[in-house]
Amino acid sequence: HVQLVDSGGGLVRPGGSLTLSCVVSGETTTINAMGWFRQAPGSQREFVAAITRGGNTQYSNSVKGRFTIYVDNAKSTVYLQMNSLKPEDTAVYYCAAKILGDGSDYRSVYEYDYWGQGTQVTVSS
Repeated sequence: HVQLVDSGGGLVRPGGSLTLSCVVSGETTTINAMGWFRQAPGSQREFVAAITRGGNTQYSNSVKGRFTIYVDNAKSTVYLQMNSLKPEDTAVYYCAAKILGDGSDYRSVYEYDYWGQGTQVTVSS
C-alpha cells in the first residue's frame, strides 16, 4: 500500500549537520502521519520526530531544538534535518508511515504501519 525509501545517512563529525530523506510512494493519501525513529546496536527502536497530515510536529526531548522534520508534498518526501549532531545520535534511522486510523500516539512504534529500510548515521570524530 505504501512504500518508503529512506536515505541520506553517513559519517558526520560532532557538531555537524545531515539531512535524511524518505521518499513515499503508493497510497499516500491514506497516510495520517510520518515519523522518524532510530535504533542503536543493543537498543530498542526510539522515537525521534513525527509530523501529522495537519502539520503538527513532535520531537523527542533528546533532539528537540536540534532536529527538524518537514515534508515536501510535491516530491512526496519527508525530511529530517539534523543539526548539532552528537555521538549519541549514532544509529540506524528509519522513516515510518501511519495510515489513517484512530491511533494518536505518534511516539509509539506500534502506531506505524510501514517502515523504510533504514539509513545509518554515524557521528564520530
